[in-house]
Amino acid sequence: MEFIIITGLSGAGKSVAMRNMEDIGFYCVDNIPPMLVSTFYDLCEKSSDEHMKKIAVVTDIRAGDVFDDLFDSLDKLKAEKKKYKILFLDARDDVLLRRFKETRRKHPLHDISKGSIEDAVHLERELLTHVKARADYVIDTSLLSQTQLKERITALFLGNASFGMTVTCLSFGFKYGLPAEADLVFDVRCLPNPFYISELKHHTGLDACVYDYVMQFDQSKGYAERMLSLVDYSLPLYLREGKSQLVIAVGCTGGKHRSVTLTRVLFDHILETGQRVIVHHRDIGKD
Repeated sequence: MEFIIITGLSGAGKSVAMRNMEDIGFYCVDNIPPMLVSTFYDLCEKSSDEHMKKIAVVTDIRAGDVFDDLFDSLDKLKAEKKKYKILFLDARDDVLLRRFKETRRKHPLHDISKGSIEDAVHLERELLTHVKARADYVIDTSLLSQTQLKERITALFLGNASFGMTVTCLSFGFKYGLPAEADLVFDVRCLPNPFYISELKHHTGLDACVYDYVMQFDQSKGYAERMLSLVDYSLPLYLREGKSQLVIAVGCTGGKHRSVTLTRVLFDHILETGQRVIVHHRDIGKD
């Protein structure tokens, strides 16, 4: 049985994630009390219904003070050697503030924070620090559209979520900000930039003309060789640590040309090793 616990900050996209999980065949339950997570796990495990073999539950700060009971449920499952994964949805404070102001939703900690959305966001982040630390997967939705979030969810969970470690190769543009979930970051702004070639400017690293241009240079080949060498050395160490998700981010200025090209090189290399790997180009569609 696959059992995914979805949690995270209010406004970070948990509802969207749950709908995405339903779309790929998971039986989903929203706002389950943390104290009932282990009990619900047992009921699903005993069920003969095939629909109850892929489960996703959402539990979060809406449960109030009893959210602390989540750790008791998790410890109980761990003691009984029952497998589960935690997906934590995160976002920058300024993004969360904007989303709440745009939707005019009431934050779950509205009363405690005396109506201050900013204080509520800060308090919730503090309360969820330990939960995030125990998460198997962390997705920062600050710069993701709902479609991009769906792509990330689908890539992670459409297959078997219990399949060891999943490596995410992520290209991005530094001008849009560092991806908060990245474990390793490679900065390829030092490589020749196709942006300044008129016939290449409006293409991306997914196009052969840009890929071939970037990879024709000795410095690009040398960078790629050393990047892959470090990744090859690091992956077994992360696996030994028991990590479920490793995010390797490759960034250039705009996230369209060099970063996409080197991310393709990285993805193809890891794929050849047999490791479960997915690729995501965060900023390729931005202006």
